[in-house]
Amino acid sequence: MASRTNKSLPDYIFESSWEVCNKVGGIYTVLSTRAKTLQEMLPEHIIFIGPDCWNETKCPYFEEDESLLAEWHEKSQKEEGLNMRIGRWTVPGRPITILVDFKPFFERKNEIYGHLWEDFHVDSLHAYGDYDEASMFSYAAGRVVESFYKFTVSKITTDQKPRFIYHGNEWMTGLGLLYVKKQLHQVATIFTTHATSIGRSIAGNNKPLYDYLFAYNGDQMAEELNMQSKHSIEKQTAHNVDCFTTVSDITARECLELLDKPVDAVLPNGFEKDFVPQGAALTKKRREARTRLIDIAQQLTGETFSDDVLIVSTSGRYEFRNKGIDVFIESMNRLRFDQRLNKTILAFIEVPGWVAEPRKLTPGLPLTHWLHNMTEDRVLGMMDCLGMHNAKEDRVKVFFIPSYLTGDDGVVNKPYYDVLPGNDLTVYPSYYEPWGYTPLESIAFKVPCITTDLSGFGLWVNSVKGGYGEIEDGVKVVHRSDYNYNEVAQTIADTIIAFACKTADEVKEIRQRAARLSDKALWSRFIQYYLNAYDIALKKVTE
Repeated sequence: MASRTNKSLPDYIFESSWEVCNKVGGIYTVLSTRAKTLQEMLPEHIIFIGPDCWNETKCPYFEEDESLLAEWHEKSQKEEGLNMRIGRWTVPGRPITILVDFKPFFERKNEIYGHLWEDFHVDSLHAYGDYDEASMFSYAAGRVVESFYKFTVSKITTDQKPRFIYHGNEWMTGLGLLYVKKQLHQVATIFTTHATSIGRSIAGNNKPLYDYLFAYNGDQMAEELNMQSKHSIEKQTAHNVDCFTTVSDITARECLELLDKPVDAVLPNGFEKDFVPQGAALTKKRREARTRLIDIAQQLTGETFSDDVLIVSTSGRYEFRNKGIDVFIESMNRLRFDQRLNKTILAFIEVPGWVAEPRKLTPGLPLTHWLHNMTEDRVLGMMDCLGMHNAKEDRVKVFFIPSYLTGDDGVVNKPYYDVLPGNDLTVYPSYYEPWGYTPLESIAFKVPCITTDLSGFGLWVNSVKGGYGEIEDGVKVVHRSDYNYNEVAQTIADTIIAFACKTADEVKEIRQRAARLSDKALWSRFIQYYLNAYDIALKKVTE
């Protein structure tokens, strides 16, 4: 067991998420990069739980090992009917990971929801979409924690019981956290909301979130936006766990107003640089990525571009307003007509859409893959509305890569981290961004970026700099509010023009500063916030 003199470390940490061994979004990055630091602190006693949703194909991020936790595994299957695979997450640290089969619990769904209502007044009546699937996974994960805890305690002959923490991420783990809270008072529970479901919905429905945050009633808005069940499980989990956390100060304010619960701790998202190439290796990847991106631009325009073009991109989930994709397009459109621009810009929108198949790259459409919804796609629609057709006289050419960059998309054929170094500058003008991994990844690869103060990362940069970050620092932080869309778009355009005028030596120094800034966000620095949360939760259980 962990030393009792260490207040922060429990004996076991179980952590669950729908994104364990399941690369969906930023939470995968949070957990997979933090795993190494936790594994070093608590070897083989940090255990992740994810959904076994790989029925047809083999999970590319998981390596099964039947020797791990074998005695408990056999007992839990025989006596409790828990179906799971145990192995290792193939990320740095290679932590023990359990993929649990949650499908058998669907036949008991109504009974489980009934207990949830009786015990915690969680409304599951209005469930739709992914609510049932997430909840059954969450329940299964809670059962796994219960089973392992009881098995471990049964093996101990002294009065000193092991200290367990169960840490769940996002509303999808709420049901399991509440189950553990009711069944196992000895297990300390931590809940992290990376973005409130109702806050994301308010922003995504084009409603002003920030100026009116104090006036919104979370329950009322959940009913208006048909989000009752997700909001209910999230709110009740926040109120009932031992330690409620989020990832940034801006989202902490959101939690207080919309969930009626102040957070107990803020856990900023750190980063590991294990996979970031250094020196000559990074230079080589940058050269190869630029060659590929310029080649794609040439095929899609029929023009020839030299290597001194300015390559700019944005990326992330396809949340048109929340991620600021609309502002990025508006900024590029303004640059088309700005006489101050002294370079040709190749701008790439790397946002996964509803892809049908790769298309033959010929001049015309600014698109690398056919979409199922060509006529309804918002990126193509806005570009068409603004007349952005990559005409020969345009100094700014914009291209839409709507496929996941996994290395086998049929056009780019390079994974995202091999494409990223090819950029000169990245832009993430987010309206709703609890943290923001994409700008942090960018500067780790020595690519300076532009983001906003409505992202947790942007606020963190400002706190480090003691004021608003400027492009000379490696990160330009633009002030953004509910109503200054045009000002943000123009500031981005002005910043890109200023960057394009930098000398080679100035750009080199900016790239170095960007990398140095990313070093301040390594997990070795940010893990202290998690130790504090563990301490809060364990003390709450003791009390």
